[in-house]
Amino acid sequence: MTHTQAIPTASVAEDFRRSPVVRNAISAVIGELRARQSSITAVRGPRSAESRQSYERLLKLAAETRGRALFYPYLGSGLGHGPFVELADGSVKLDMITGIGVHFFGHSDPELTGVALEAALNDTVQQGHLMANTEAIQLGETLLTEAKRGSRLEHVFLCNSGAMANENALKVCLQKHAPASRILAFAHCFMGRTWAMSQIGDSAANRQGLPLNVLVDYMPFYDPAVARRMSAGDASGATRFIDMAVSHLRQSIERYPGQHACFIFELVQGEGGFNTAPPEFHRELMKVCKDAGIAVWDDEVQTFGRTERMFCYDALGLGEYVDVCCVGKMSQVCAALFTKAYNPKPGLLSGTFLSTADAVHVGRRIIERLRDGDYYGEQGRIARHHRAFSQQVRSLAQRHPEWFPPSPEVPDIVGGFGGMMRFSPFGGKKEPMIKLCHNLFEDGVISFYCGHGPFHVRFLPPLGVMEEALWPTVFSIVEKSMSRTASEIK
Repeated sequence: MTHTQAIPTASVAEDFRRSPVVRNAISAVIGELRARQSSITAVRGPRSAESRQSYERLLKLAAETRGRALFYPYLGSGLGHGPFVELADGSVKLDMITGIGVHFFGHSDPELTGVALEAALNDTVQQGHLMANTEAIQLGETLLTEAKRGSRLEHVFLCNSGAMANENALKVCLQKHAPASRILAFAHCFMGRTWAMSQIGDSAANRQGLPLNVLVDYMPFYDPAVARRMSAGDASGATRFIDMAVSHLRQSIERYPGQHACFIFELVQGEGGFNTAPPEFHRELMKVCKDAGIAVWDDEVQTFGRTERMFCYDALGLGEYVDVCCVGKMSQVCAALFTKAYNPKPGLLSGTFLSTADAVHVGRRIIERLRDGDYYGEQGRIARHHRAFSQQVRSLAQRHPEWFPPSPEVPDIVGGFGGMMRFSPFGGKKEPMIKLCHNLFEDGVISFYCGHGPFHVRFLPPLGVMEEALWPTVFSIVEKSMSRTASEIK
């Protein structure tokens, strides 16, 4: 019997949720949802000229309210059907970015909608750390059960954003290793947009005008193009690059002895370009950290659930080294997980909000679906989708090699890991990449870009509901948009 099975259920609330009136009402809503979303099955334009005009007024209001225009003219209607999403003007688009990876199970998933409706019966909208309901404990245990399979992680602190999960992880590491105050991080990393995380993230634009008080030493992330050039004799380029990175890390530790609290590992870099590295690259750096008494902090806010295992550290065989780990996005409720040795003192972690009741319920169900579904492993759903995506990109490049010119900065036109997918046309130049993203949106595919040079088109598709047979439809639109972009940049 698990701990959550032991939670008492003899309550008025449980009787209310199990009431036939309530169950029938939820079933009726889900039935109506299925009927309505059945017409959302293909890309289409606005329903009418009037709806488009009304939509333009909403976009103008959004720009005035925010102080700047939206990156995309995206305002959802609140309804969708798997990978298809309806906008407020009645148009429909294929969502290949899913809120930067939040909506792995797409739009208006009937089961998750039902879970959210049940969550709406809670006595409060927000769960808190002072006053939480039983569902928050159940979510934490469900997450930890999966985390413990390949790591020493023992405890979890839930919160309502990835940036706050990282803030909490940073505090845990700093407290454990006080008075050490320096941070080690990879070049091109992204940690979030709080004050501290903006300083750690390797993007000058994200901290412009901010006073700086976080001391960060940046290490080189694995670069296959550089590794290829480093090949010589019997030593492979990968081995030489790893040796160089380890030497760089040792130099930083020797320069500031005893002053580093943690090394933040993005096992797959997100905003930095969906950059990947062989497991031994991370492993050798983690070993140095262990020898030096520096915390290994694994940031999986974007990778969680999306690679070939639920946790990327499991996919790369690195769980034994991890002291602190952050998850988010797909999990709906974000979290910092840590080993027994890093369990913080009372008062360090707290907050008014834990997250919303529906996020807690839906997040737990998502983890259960990931656990029980055919998603992971070399033949799992995620790996199959990545192969199908790669095949489409390479086929497109064969038909239009002029769109994928050779570039020393782009060793491979397709990359990423699992559900983190990117392709690199136009030599990885930023201006045509952003233009392509906008053209894709107009033509019916929502994507985004990533990287700091080279730049890439980024996909985080809803692989929980998307069928492999849909990829040719996606890339027929990609080909149309790229043709238009190629003619425009000439």
